[in-house]
Amino acid sequence: MDIKELLTITITRKASDLHLVVSRVPVLRINGELHPLVTLPIMSRDDIESMIYSLLNPTQKELLFANKELDFSISLTFEDKQARFRVNSYYQMGSLASSFRLIPSKIKTIDELGLPSLFHEFAKIHQGFILITGPSGQGKSTSLSSIIEEINKTKNVHIITIEDPIEYVYSRGKAIVSQREMYQDTHSWNNALRNSLREDPDVVFIGEMRDYETISSALTIAETGHLVFSTLHTNSAAQSLDRIIDIFPAVSQDQVRLQLSMVISAIITQRLVPSISGSRVPVCEILLGSSSIRNVIREGKTHLIDNIIQTSKDLGMMTFEDHLKQRVEQNIISPETALEYAFRPERYTQLMKG
Repeated sequence: MDIKELLTITITRKASDLHLVVSRVPVLRINGELHPLVTLPIMSRDDIESMIYSLLNPTQKELLFANKELDFSISLTFEDKQARFRVNSYYQMGSLASSFRLIPSKIKTIDELGLPSLFHEFAKIHQGFILITGPSGQGKSTSLSSIIEEINKTKNVHIITIEDPIEYVYSRGKAIVSQREMYQDTHSWNNALRNSLREDPDVVFIGEMRDYETISSALTIAETGHLVFSTLHTNSAAQSLDRIIDIFPAVSQDQVRLQLSMVISAIITQRLVPSISGSRVPVCEILLGSSSIRNVIREGKTHLIDNIIQTSKDLGMMTFEDHLKQRVEQNIISPETALEYAFRPERYTQLMKG
């Protein structure tokens, strides 16, 4: 069996991921659960190496050997359509392994994804900084792509994406969309971000804020009058703000708080929660850049943010538990699942009693 056959199985089984690890059969992730393909043979070191090497060009092979891990993307023709996969190849116990994430060929709309209607407003903003946070595999890139695609369809703007690797490919719309992939279209994040302002953008999507340089550049691009989108692996709005500020030297943190307070438009924390139907649905916590939020950022009082979100529903903000409650009342998520996934179980219980 070759890699194209395995990827075809991934598509036909409607899996989100394929895992290849030595001494295991291939494993699919379907609706968040792992499913070993027990009818297939156990993978050997040679099996995995031949599969992965067949997907790489010489430069990518060199990077994999040098760094012991590599992100890249591939396309596969399936039923006369192009299917895309984001791939991470890495070494474990001295052997090559890989994870393949299936990227849907069609970018779903905000409504099709079941996201809060407020997401449509994010596509209308002209400048600022919008961040979607949460663990890996929780639909952050998918949600952001739906917002960017809405901008693409409705506004005459120049959108630049900087990704490692490119995931969703945007269709022809009113906007110009320039998609740049790390190591294919640019040599480094620093170069791509530094030069983005010379490329006349209106909207910049940074695939992930990984370090001091990307975070600093994101803030600068937003501060100069652009709309910036990015993702961060944090668990709440308050934690996201603290992570951004703490990555800077102590002597710079007051200035960063001021800078961040001026550009922040929204921070969305997202999880995919099992639904009654057996699929997974997005549940969000939404912080908006209100005057109260801007003040507590400037003053370094991020511990007050949860309370501000709870008391600002009239502005469109909502806690994770507020959205869980909505999903339960819509008969989309069971009460037991909502309680299990709540960030603050006691608050969720109180909301349901009220």
